[in-house]
Amino acid sequence: MSKVSYYTEDGFNNLKTELHKLKFHDRVKIAKAISDARDKGDLSENAEYDAAKEAQGILEMKIKDLEIALSSAAILSKDDIDISKVTILSKVELINRKLNKSFVYTIVAEKEANLVAGKISINSPIAKGIIGKKIGEIALVETPSGKIEYEIVNIGT
Repeated sequence: MSKVSYYTEDGFNNLKTELHKLKFHDRVKIAKAISDARDKGDLSENAEYDAAKEAQGILEMKIKDLEIALSSAAILSKDDIDISKVTILSKVELINRKLNKSFVYTIVAEKEANLVAGKISINSPIAKGIIGKKIGEIALVETPSGKIEYEIVNIGT
C-alpha cells in the first residue's frame, strides 16, 4: 500500500497538468524523433536513434513516477490545517537562534517543494525537525552542516 502524500489543490492540479503534457505532447514528440532516426538507416550505428530511445525511457520513468504520486495523493485545503502545531501545509515562521534570523516556510509534499517560493518538502531536515512543534517551542534540527536550533514564532496557513 502506498503512503499518502498531501497536496494543495494547485499542487495536485500542477501534477495532473504535467502528467498530461508528458503523455500527450512529449510522448508524441519522442515517437517522432525515434521514427525520424529509424528512417536514417542502420540502427546499430545510429546515435540519434539511441538518444531518442534513451529519452523515451527517461520519459516513461517520469510518467510512471507521476502516476504513482497522483494515485497516492490527497488534497488538503487551508480549512483542514490544524494551526495549533506544525503540520503539512503549515506556513511557519522560524527564528534561527544562532543567526537570530527569521525564515518563513510552508511545509509541502516533495513534488511541490520550491525553496525560492518558500516551500520546503515534508521530507527536508527542517520540516522533519519542526513537525508537531507549537509556537514558542524550540526545534533542534539536524542538517548537513550540523545541528541548528529554530524557535517556532508563528504557525498559519
